[in-house]
Amino acid sequence: MGRKILLVEDDRTTADFILKGLAEHGHVGDHAANGRDGLFMATDGGYDAIILDRMLPGMDGLAVLGALRAAGIETPAILLSALGSVDDRVTGLTAGSDDYLVKPFAFAELLARLELLMRRRGSGTHVETILTCATLRMDLLKREVKRGERAIDLQPREFRLLEYLLRHTDQVVTRTMLLEGVWDYHFDPGTNVIDVHISRLRRKVDADGDRPLIHTVRGAGYRLGE
Repeated sequence: MGRKILLVEDDRTTADFILKGLAEHGHVGDHAANGRDGLFMATDGGYDAIILDRMLPGMDGLAVLGALRAAGIETPAILLSALGSVDDRVTGLTAGSDDYLVKPFAFAELLARLELLMRRRGSGTHVETILTCATLRMDLLKREVKRGERAIDLQPREFRLLEYLLRHTDQVVTRTMLLEGVWDYHFDPGTNVIDVHISRLRRKVDADGDRPLIHTVRGAGYRLGE
């Protein structure tokens, strides 16, 4: 299910990059270009998380965080900064941020940290270790995959690809999402690597006359579901 996320970032290129990625993953992203607007929106918007640049015009990220925490607003926040020393990180965390990410960063890492913060806030210490779709079942702790009673032997990249699809069951995932989320590529390599792995995975998951679960959505990407 998509979350509502506030991005406070004055650099337009960075903001567009993050907002595009959030939208591709089904989240709703609101944007503020300075600290004062960000503070106003954060106190009134009912957000699931905040992505906050440290260096902002008018009111910097540390001041925004301090004001939010002083007002009793505990929305999970990730601080973004080009300052990456240990002292800088400690300053950011003690100011009230839940995480600290140094620029430049990969969107896949930002998303992973964001989802971890929201999962912790929403469900305590529970972490999902069993992923299912119809008769397909993945045990993340045992590294086992089954379709009904049939065991499926997957290579590490195939396992990671299927895990990503399972975490986005019934959602269309784009090539960009797969390149970043599974291969950690933040550019299009211009190869058919995704098509090859999807084809291999489909032969293993949808074998033996099973009802197909992996679908190609023409012009958009792929979807796992009945």
